[in-house]
Amino acid sequence: MYGPSIYMKYRLSLRGYDLAISDEPEAGSVEVSPNITAELNAKGELIGIEILGASAFIRDSVLDSVQAKVLDLAEAKMA
Repeated sequence: MYGPSIYMKYRLSLRGYDLAISDEPEAGSVEVSPNITAELNAKGELIGIEILGASAFIRDSVLDSVQAKVLDLAEAKMA
């Protein structure tokens, strides 16, 4: 047996990107960082994540990651 099944649903809207990991109703939410909100059920468990301005967030995250790797490669070449 592989364990419990995983439920995942996403929705891209004008506001942002919603990723649901449960079909339970949302009872509350917590802002994790600017533009990222954790959605919680009645027991306080994570049931989803909302990213406002997802395109800019993903772009910036990828650029930061690539830039760090390029700097690491440049430093390794110089050493």
